Amino acid sequence: MWLPLLVLLALIFLYRWYRERQILQNLSDKYVLITGCDSGFGNLLAKQLDRRGLRVLAACLTEKGAEDLKKETSSRLQTVILDVTDSQSVSSAANWVTSTVGDAGLWGLVNNAGFAIGLAPNEWQMKDDFIKVLNINLLGMIDVTLNLLHLIRKAQGRIVNVSSVSGRLCNVGGGYCISKFGVEAFSDGLRRELCNFGVKVSIIEPGAFRTPITALEPHKQNLKRLWENLPAEVKKDYGEQYYQNWARNLYNFMESTSSKLYEVTDCMEHALIAVYPWTRYSPGWDSKLFYIPVSYLPTILSDYVICRSAPKPAQRAE
Repeated sequence: MWLPLLVLLALIFLYRWYRERQILQNLSDKYVLITGCDSGFGNLLAKQLDRRGLRVLAACLTEKGAEDLKKETSSRLQTVILDVTDSQSVSSAANWVTSTVGDAGLWGLVNNAGFAIGLAPNEWQMKDDFIKVLNINLLGMIDVTLNLLHLIRKAQGRIVNVSSVSGRLCNVGGGYCISKFGVEAFSDGLRRELCNFGVKVSIIEPGAFRTPITALEPHKQNLKRLWENLPAEVKKDYGEQYYQNWARNLYNFMESTSSKLYEVTDCMEHALIAVYPWTRYSPGWDSKLFYIPVSYLPTILSDYVICRSAPKPAQRAE
């Protein structure tokens, strides 16, 4: 009775395995622009694709980041300075890309640039704290995409947007989760708009990885700043112990991040060079075994899972 079912499952997995491993030809003719290449995922992906033979256009925020990357890659790789929050910078970079790729168009765009400072209770933050995160993670990504979309359509290429498991399951206050939910929505809409143009859109939803945006000290200083600037009556409602517990949870989270950045960049690479890229990639065991499954639970259950580890305010703790 079970044998036919087992055979069917084996055939499905075999077909999936075979389909995943179909790689495009003529990679050396394809241009890929990656944002946020100074460090982290973008830096590693630029080196990885350069070794693959693709024509990498690495967008860095700083001259130092660009120069350091050039020293570690081949002469094929080219760099451009790009601040995704500055529309003039985006327009200038887009003009440079247009002149660089010519009639070939842009095969791949990896919207990787990101910012995560501001993982704290919403009430502790001001509007500007949210704006800073949204400008980089969401609005900057949209600006870059819109400026380059005609080149991607010309090449019938790929768009790879870096979201997060926090774009599927909101587990912390501040602008980060909001921005990643926006990335998910923009990517889904874009994928459906462009499906008849031969353009494929993939979303990367990493778990917790150790990159400069998850470095402990900046988050520690930001949380301290937010707490110290709170009005006295708000501090009293939350209580010092709430702050200490929140800080401890945040620090434990940062310390538990994975250093295996290649798990993320391998997904990005597959989305760019596979004949059949996936719509979503979820690198990291925490993503696969916790965040994604919990996101599918009924709201009452997912709330329970998230809320049980949240600190208690002063009045509730008594």
